[in-house]
Amino acid sequence: MSWLAPFQYPFMVEALLVSALVGVVCAVLSCYLVLKGWSLMGDAISHAVLPGVVLAHLCGLPLAVGAFAAGLSCALGIGWIRSCTRIKEDTVMGIVFTGMFASGLVLFTKVRTEAHLNHILFGNILGVEGDDLVQTVVASVLTLAVVLVRRRDLMLFCFDPAHARAIGLSTRMLHYLLLALLSGTIVASMQAVGILLVVAMLVTPGCTARLLTDRFDRMLVLASASSVLAGCLGVYVSFFINGSTGACIVLAQAALFALALLWRRAGVRRRAHPD
Repeated sequence: MSWLAPFQYPFMVEALLVSALVGVVCAVLSCYLVLKGWSLMGDAISHAVLPGVVLAHLCGLPLAVGAFAAGLSCALGIGWIRSCTRIKEDTVMGIVFTGMFASGLVLFTKVRTEAHLNHILFGNILGVEGDDLVQTVVASVLTLAVVLVRRRDLMLFCFDPAHARAIGLSTRMLHYLLLALLSGTIVASMQAVGILLVVAMLVTPGCTARLLTDRFDRMLVLASASSVLAGCLGVYVSFFINGSTGACIVLAQAALFALALLWRRAGVRRRAHPD
């Protein structure tokens, strides 16, 4: 089979473009989550959107509306429980998102429909339909636009909330803005890799870039580049091995992280033993 065979199929070209777009959105937000230490929050919201997706389908609403509402509800619920109790935030996250995910699975198993809701769990980037493609593009563009406009405020909030508060920024507003952006990113990504794998796309690119640089602007560029490369490589390889495209994308990101880790360790050794 020719190495250029995937490019002869329109659905493969479309999948490559979608993977690149979703990769950039996830990578940009990943840098903020890694800086803030919110990796578990991304995991929580990505799993908690399932009941919203199923309920939106039952009510005849766009799945993105249900996913976004469920994601924000999860984040607000975590914040409310954390403020009312002495339970630590990571424990509250575990309770809320597992409860919401379990309720979504119960609803999921009771729904009889011709719609392929399994694609929400595992992704279906090779079969993204017109409406889903528009949803992904709109959610991605809006999320990127908001991040670009407020990137410095968000960076300061993630790095030093006390300083952000001292110079007059509303840390509460930035907190909920970041949660809304996280929900929007999950909505944009769930058609590509599914809600079970989207957490990897929200964590791995930022971690990979963090190994390679200490400057945030450079981190954004490296994270985006690695995520786009992993997305395109995953789609390309899945064509030849007939494997799950979403899983191949995540494995490609894990491989790039491993290479960055080896590069970092080699650099540390060279500095420690210059001779």
